[in-house]
Amino acid sequence: MAILSELVLYPIKSCAGISVREATLTRSGLSVDAVYDREWMLIDEHGQFLTQREHPRMALIVPRLLSDTLELRAPGMLRLEIPLGLPDPDHEITREVTVWEDTVLAYDCDETTATWFSKAIGAPCRLVRFHATATRFSSTKWTGGSAEPTLFSDGYPILVVGQASLDDLNEKMRAAGRDALPMNRFRPNLVIRGIDAFEEDYADHFALGAARLKPVKPCSRCPIPAVDQASGEPGPDPLDILRTYRSKAVMDDKICFGMNAIVTEGDGERLQVGQPVTMTLAF
Repeated sequence: MAILSELVLYPIKSCAGISVREATLTRSGLSVDAVYDREWMLIDEHGQFLTQREHPRMALIVPRLLSDTLELRAPGMLRLEIPLGLPDPDHEITREVTVWEDTVLAYDCDETTATWFSKAIGAPCRLVRFHATATRFSSTKWTGGSAEPTLFSDGYPILVVGQASLDDLNEKMRAAGRDALPMNRFRPNLVIRGIDAFEEDYADHFALGAARLKPVKPCSRCPIPAVDQASGEPGPDPLDILRTYRSKAVMDDKICFGMNAIVTEGDGERLQVGQPVTMTLAF
């Protein structure tokens, strides 16, 4: 029987995730205590998003949810707490920010926060939060024309990976004399145990209670899986091994691992680690 074996929320894009036992599934992504996946993001002076691709030390910024703040820790830094309440409309500072081809409105966090993050990653940056009035949608090319919301994700609200897919890769890593990799290198939201390796590629949908997730696009991979999430240091890149068997013609031969998914039913449903998952294949 397939089960949901991991749930991970990433409050700040490209920083460390929070492994949770329960989360609310929304059309925009996972939510825990009204904090949404990729609700915050780091930007440069031009408003362009920053990730571990350029700043691998972002992996060392570790969030923790408190009752009314998001606590952040990083090596050599005093802890920082960010209020979870939205800014007062009369005093909020906003700016336009860009994620890939999308430009949206965001709240600009204060100078103290900007200074903290700049020191943590070793480069000037600012923290922004997705604006309450902003909208951003996944590519309708892959959603079948449906307007599916997302926040500061790379493009889709949910990333699903099967545990057996990582196990398969790690067998090949060990056969090549290399260390196995933890799942956090691939930064999924949902990990499903009990399906075959890469079977998620062929799923029409996953059912979790009343919720339905539809995989719509293979997740093409950049260099981030080479970043050790515990040290913030780039290391041997698993993409050279993945390249031998995970290039997808539908993605112009890009290397793919995991599936981007949208929520077709069950907006607001609670997900729990250990709950059964039913997979319906697309053929």
